[in-house]
Amino acid sequence: MQETSNNLVERLDRLLPQTQCGQCGFDGCRPYAEAMARGEAGIDHCPPGGDAGARALAHVLGVAALPFDRSRGEHKPPQVALIVEADCIGCTKCIQACPVDAIVGGAKYMHTVLADLCTGCELCIPPCPVDCIVLEPR
Repeated sequence: MQETSNNLVERLDRLLPQTQCGQCGFDGCRPYAEAMARGEAGIDHCPPGGDAGARALAHVLGVAALPFDRSRGEHKPPQVALIVEADCIGCTKCIQACPVDAIVGGAKYMHTVLADLCTGCELCIPPCPVDCIVLEPR
């Protein structure tokens, strides 16, 4: 019996790291899972998932395993963003960049990262004009 498309997307999405980083070329993990299920994307696009993630995706799809594509980024251990409070100017650019709403704060006030929600995607770092965001191991 062939697996339904929705079930396949769910299985693939659960295997992805949910960083929502976009390194795969899609707007998040779910769109990437949908593209794989349709046969429009390879299993090797996710640096946060690493080689083990690519193997797991290949297993579910019944295709040959490949290492992840290193040109898309490097595989890193889980990390979390932290804002150096003394340096934060409250510009809100990091809040706008965060794909999982893990950063809170108001304009011209210090911001903070809700560590339990942060995926360590690094998307908050480039827009910060004062370089007050650091990444630490989770």
